[in-house]
Amino acid sequence: MAERNSTGLLMMMLEPTPAVAVTLPAEVREKLAELELELSEGDITQKGYEKKRGKLLAPYIPQTQGVDPSLQRDHRIQVSAQAPLPGNKHPKSRATNARDERFRSDLHTEAVQAALAKYKERKMPMPSKRRSVLVQSSVEACTPPDTSSASEDEGSLRRQGRLTTATAAHPGLSHPAVDHWFNRVIQGSSSTTSSSASSTSSHPGGRGPTTVTAAAVTAAAVTTNNTTFTANNTTFAANHTTFTANNTPVTANHSSSVAALNANTLADLMAHTQLDNRSAPPDVTGPWERPQVGSVRARPRGHKHHAGGMETADGVPVNSRVSSKIQQLLNTLKRPKRPPLREFFLDDFEELLDVQQPDPHQPKPEGQQMGPLEGEPLEGGSTNRPPSLLAALQRWGTTQPKSPCLTALDNSGKPVYTLTYGKLWSRSQKLAYSLLNKLSSRSEPLLLPGDRVALVFPNSDPVMFMVAFYGCLLARLVPVPIEVPLTRKDAGSQQVGFLLGSCGVTLALTTDACQKGLPKAQTGEVAAFKGWPRLLWFVTDSKHVVKPPKDWYPPVQEASNNIAYIEYKTSKEGSTMGITVSHSAMLAHCQALTQACSYTEAETVTNVLDFKREAGLWHGVLTSVMNRMHVISIPYSLMKVNPLSWIQKVHAYKARVAVVKSRDMHWSLLAQRDQRDLSLSSLRMLIVADGANPWSISSCDAFLNVFQARGLRPEVICPCASSSEAMTVAIRRPPESGVPPPGKAVLSMGGLSHSVIRVDTEEKLSVLTVQDVGQVMPAALVCVVRVEGTPYLCQTDEVGEICVSSDSTGTAYYGLPGRTKNVFETIPVTLSGIPVCDRPFVRTALLGFVGPDSLVFVVGKMDGLMVVSGRRHNADDVVATALAVEPMKFVYRGRIAVFSVTVLHDERVVVVAEQRPDASEEDSFQWMSRVLQAIDSIHQVGVYCLALVPANTLPKAPLGGIHISETKQRFLEGCLHPCNVLMCPHTCVTNLPKPRQKQAEVGPASMIVGNLVAGKRTAQACGRDLSQLEDNDQARKFLYMQDVLQWRAQATPDHPLFLVLNAKGAVASSASCLQLHKRAERVAVALTEKGRLNAGDHVALVYPPGIDLIATFYGCLYAGCVPVTVRPPHPQNLATTLPTVKMIVEVSKSVCILTTQAIMKLLKSKEAAAAVDVKSWPMVLDTDDLPRKKTPQLYKPPTPEMLAYLDFSVSTTGILAGVKMSHAATSALCRSIKLQCELYPSRQIAICLDPYCGLGFALWCLCSVYSGHQSILVPPLELETNASLWLSAVSQYKVRVTFCSYSVMEMCTKGLGSQTEALRLRSVNLSCVRTCMVVAEERPRISLTQTFSKIFKDLGLSARAVSTTFGCRVNVAVCLQGTAGPDPTTVYVDMRALRHDRVRLVERGSPHSLPLMESGKILPGVKVIVANTETKGPLGDSHLGEIWVSSPHNATGYYTVYGEEALHTDHFNTRLCFGDTVTNWARTGYLGFLRRTELTDASGERHDALYVVGSLDETLELRGMRYHPIDIETSVIRAHKSIAECAVFTWTNLLVVVVELEGSEQEALDLVALVTNVVLEEHYLIVGVVVVVDPGVIPINSRGEKQRMHLRDGFLADQLDPIYVAYNM
Repeated sequence: MAERNSTGLLMMMLEPTPAVAVTLPAEVREKLAELELELSEGDITQKGYEKKRGKLLAPYIPQTQGVDPSLQRDHRIQVSAQAPLPGNKHPKSRATNARDERFRSDLHTEAVQAALAKYKERKMPMPSKRRSVLVQSSVEACTPPDTSSASEDEGSLRRQGRLTTATAAHPGLSHPAVDHWFNRVIQGSSSTTSSSASSTSSHPGGRGPTTVTAAAVTAAAVTTNNTTFTANNTTFAANHTTFTANNTPVTANHSSSVAALNANTLADLMAHTQLDNRSAPPDVTGPWERPQVGSVRARPRGHKHHAGGMETADGVPVNSRVSSKIQQLLNTLKRPKRPPLREFFLDDFEELLDVQQPDPHQPKPEGQQMGPLEGEPLEGGSTNRPPSLLAALQRWGTTQPKSPCLTALDNSGKPVYTLTYGKLWSRSQKLAYSLLNKLSSRSEPLLLPGDRVALVFPNSDPVMFMVAFYGCLLARLVPVPIEVPLTRKDAGSQQVGFLLGSCGVTLALTTDACQKGLPKAQTGEVAAFKGWPRLLWFVTDSKHVVKPPKDWYPPVQEASNNIAYIEYKTSKEGSTMGITVSHSAMLAHCQALTQACSYTEAETVTNVLDFKREAGLWHGVLTSVMNRMHVISIPYSLMKVNPLSWIQKVHAYKARVAVVKSRDMHWSLLAQRDQRDLSLSSLRMLIVADGANPWSISSCDAFLNVFQARGLRPEVICPCASSSEAMTVAIRRPPESGVPPPGKAVLSMGGLSHSVIRVDTEEKLSVLTVQDVGQVMPAALVCVVRVEGTPYLCQTDEVGEICVSSDSTGTAYYGLPGRTKNVFETIPVTLSGIPVCDRPFVRTALLGFVGPDSLVFVVGKMDGLMVVSGRRHNADDVVATALAVEPMKFVYRGRIAVFSVTVLHDERVVVVAEQRPDASEEDSFQWMSRVLQAIDSIHQVGVYCLALVPANTLPKAPLGGIHISETKQRFLEGCLHPCNVLMCPHTCVTNLPKPRQKQAEVGPASMIVGNLVAGKRTAQACGRDLSQLEDNDQARKFLYMQDVLQWRAQATPDHPLFLVLNAKGAVASSASCLQLHKRAERVAVALTEKGRLNAGDHVALVYPPGIDLIATFYGCLYAGCVPVTVRPPHPQNLATTLPTVKMIVEVSKSVCILTTQAIMKLLKSKEAAAAVDVKSWPMVLDTDDLPRKKTPQLYKPPTPEMLAYLDFSVSTTGILAGVKMSHAATSALCRSIKLQCELYPSRQIAICLDPYCGLGFALWCLCSVYSGHQSILVPPLELETNASLWLSAVSQYKVRVTFCSYSVMEMCTKGLGSQTEALRLRSVNLSCVRTCMVVAEERPRISLTQTFSKIFKDLGLSARAVSTTFGCRVNVAVCLQGTAGPDPTTVYVDMRALRHDRVRLVERGSPHSLPLMESGKILPGVKVIVANTETKGPLGDSHLGEIWVSSPHNATGYYTVYGEEALHTDHFNTRLCFGDTVTNWARTGYLGFLRRTELTDASGERHDALYVVGSLDETLELRGMRYHPIDIETSVIRAHKSIAECAVFTWTNLLVVVVELEGSEQEALDLVALVTNVVLEEHYLIVGVVVVVDPGVIPINSRGEKQRMHLRDGFLADQLDPIYVAYNM
């Protein structure tokens, strides 16, 4: 097997590990390393650094003639790096100095800097934030080293003493100045840079355009001098990888080649940095399709427009901070995207997901199919091999009792206790005996063999852990080591609880000190942790265990297949699983490790890792005992205080082996300056436990560079790869075992994203350098299989998941048979489907391949795998790129989490980092935008969201690092509380459905036949026919309302018409027929005599809700004047309410204002003068004390078509319009309502509405006079002081019919939701109500009406009682439920269909379903038809169109429309273009549909239901589709518990979402991502701007409707005082 793989089928760059360099003396190198560190720590300036460095290197750099001095510095070094100096002509095989530049593991930073240099500086709009949000408390002001490292992303290490001979002599390589990359438009390194993020070096060299970086020249030099190999006489394609042979010295005549290369390299660089000279890119923000852009790289930017005097869509000039930011955002969005992948969705109406088509040009594997790779056999036959691990312990414990087993250190690094083998044996026996015999309940032992026991030991107490572990094994119990829970809500602690529960753990072993430190309940016992089973805690300290009797011996048997221990593992999703390891596997693994590492008896090992799991447990607790080794255990807490401690212990104890992670190596680099006398010469193996992390190579290189001078031999560094399931997979052998030399590979990230191994050919920025993790373990069989689907074997140049078959792997996930089968029982098959062998394999979750010499390479982990648009990216790689953008300055190293979330059927990359407390807003934002650009350039993947959180707020994993799954959970739940967020949905969401192309509508030729349109019944319906209705309506004799009042005053003078209630529920005022008539007469006299008004003059009535308003209305009619009701200004808010009053008075051309004395004073006050010109008010009369005079005669209008009153209101789109109501229309309206609601003089109705316009005005002022019923009037403002006023009145007067608005209903549900019991005790009973109608000009709010019904069901309110009405400007009452007729019906329509102006009925609960409730019954005399908005043709049943209405009570036209003179007369007088072309219709401006139901109405006909979908003016046209704001708002409100209200509007094709935050301001930034996600998921729209404001900022009118246009104007004029404004890129 081995030969097959090493023949070079897989071609890659390999290079021997560097050994002692010969160019510079050791002390010079050491000084350089220190300098480098000083600079990175900020202890020295850039200038000082360069000066000192120049001095140090001067003796070793001879001048080269004929080369530009600015290049001189860089290239001369090249010579020393590439060509051996004279006198060293024979490089040794493993100590060659020809370190090919391609393998420098600090070049990733240069790659990033070069990538950034390609981006011309582009202004992105910076989010604006209220000051209070900026001052977020950071938990700790400064972060100790542990928080600035991660156990998973160690590799992304900042290089601090990283200095090879190749770089040692680059005076140009150093750490960047603050904004250094700005100046480097052209200085990007285009070399085959390796991808370690370890270094922050860049080139501050010459600033001129002639400067070429050393890296670039090196690259060019290298590519010309490579030796290319072909394997098996097959020439490979050009995009394959190139070998350099292990011992081939790469030489060239550099003095000439450098100069020659200059021009080429410069040209190459120019090609990379130049922007494409394409014509101006099309605007991609419009609703049409994105342009297909050919090139991915170097995209042109949108030109920066200076937003000087912009206009809104309505042409309103705008000049503000907000709008200029939006303009910036638009400019940012105008640059072409990367070519969209084939769209996910068909533009079919169903918008079905399309299977993504692979890119035809993507690289595909071309090698042969690989076979399994076999490790060397285990050396059997040795007589001292123990039959089990316990037998080994017994042997050493009895024969070598004084031999040291484990030394524990305290936090200062002093040895606290050394456990000998004798002590370990005796203490384990004591514990085993105590567990089996001393823990019993009712004479039954508590524990039986095979029971699971939790081991809860702190990382600082390895001795107690080891005793407990072996004690459990001796007692035949199964130890389950877990972390110590520090708080009741530790990250992942609940999941650990589930694991303990599923393992049936009832007992936890711990130390005395640890038990005291655990959180306690009130009883003093250990608190119950969330999700944990009930545990008995047993302290294992010696005073709690007993000595076994002389005759008691624990059974030491041969290793069996029974479970020995369970190791926990956290999955990518955050769930914790237990991996079972049998006694035989434990023993086999120890034997394999012993052989692979050549462990010998009594060796000393330093262990920095967690001894509870993985390599720390395998080497430091198990294998060590088998070989009687001495382990020095370095606790994590000591590493935090003294990162050098492990090196000091290696030196002090002359340790032969050290087991570390790359972050431990990195930390020691930061701290090594002060130590002079350390020596690492005793080490024969430095095991890098996370060598499988692609970025560990940088730590290894950096560590070697610094410590080579301290006796560290290069070949000692042994990376290994392991996983919890398969245990150790591969490890680099110590040099004495005669294995082939180690290798490195420089791989194209583009290729890796398609799981293919290629050398990077063109981009030269996005490469990954990886080191091998050695050979397969002894007696193991390894193969690489495809990640998804059937486990087919990979080809030799393909990346897959490594699988292992051996006796030394885990056996199962405890209690999870399904997952166990998938992972532990995989059978790899060849492409023809034949199993590789009959043994099952274990999946390791490591992604990699097998290189030449059977070396195993790992390029990532399944846990960090993100599949975005079919391409694979590794979270660790993205972390490294982020860190290479000036790390350490704004964020903490290693405190970065990268994960993906699924939004709109694809994974999206999210980056979360901890921001340093001293980083400013601008700096952080700048850093964030650069990170986005770097990741985009190097990985060719867009970042969906980048968030910065305050220092120390990300959830931590037990031993440093970030708890990724918990961070992801918090992000999705909206409780991450970032202090900075940048969302980029525009760049990375490429799978939106195609924008809809409007089809040419079918014209009249769609064949209208009879009453069928295109084969469907025409959508038309009408209320009952007025002429057919026989009623004893006396009022019908009168043409005018004033006549009806006079008649009632004579016929029933004392009949009460109106009762007005105050906040206490008492009657504030009332009026009978005669009283009202008398008061109206006095007003008429005042108007004619005092005001000298003529018939037809307009009069503004400015009154609070009450009898005065009604009396003056009829007074105007008596005098022949035209009344205009106006809401009075709010005394506390004159600045915003008074201008509206003034506007209505002016627009209505009122010649007189009637009002009360109090309001009259207010209108002329100083405060009013600040808001309006008080001198320009017309005549103002107060009607408080009018003389009792009778009018000589009442005015009689010549014709009923004359104007009766003007009805003024502001629409939800912010347009003020007055409609003209004639006398005939007024009477017809009253008659229609009377018939629908069966109103008679004996009836009482309760009205809780504003009396100023629409149906509210009609019910308040007109209907009682016409029908004679008594109206109980409840002013809605009074509900603010007494929320139960309206319902109490309804109950007290036993009202059958009542009217309210949505805002009143909302006040009741919010204010009384929890008080129904109290209301019942006050004997409030709503069982009398037959109909409760909500007066509205919008789609019925089903959720609110249903909530209201549910809450007040307890007070007897019938579920059928609540219904809605529909009216609009042209006809204030089109539908009213009334008292007769069928109940309102509800249908469910597909929201996606509505966007296409279609109605598609679906089942309740189906995806994208939207419930629509019928808006009441059509009134008598009203005809309704649904017409196409554009062609004006009739539509069929269940088709969406505009609702047109024809009725005697239609308004006759607009009096004036303020702000939009073009509002058309055809609103009131329009005709169908075909079909019934005679009838005059009024256009309501609302979209809806008619649907014939199965129900029958009063006349016995089948009932036609009218469903209102929404106002046409309010709809948003986006991506060619029509959206109703309420639908988007409903989704947004559901997104997070703290969103109280939401409103959306568009501005220049951007969707702006304003959310009211009901909670702490900390949560403001959490909402940005959640809002963006939900709108994408449910509406396929990208949110442009998210504005977070305080509760109550979204303006709402008296009907409870949102004033979105007011909000928009306020936003653009920068008047909202938002908490946070996020501009999505």
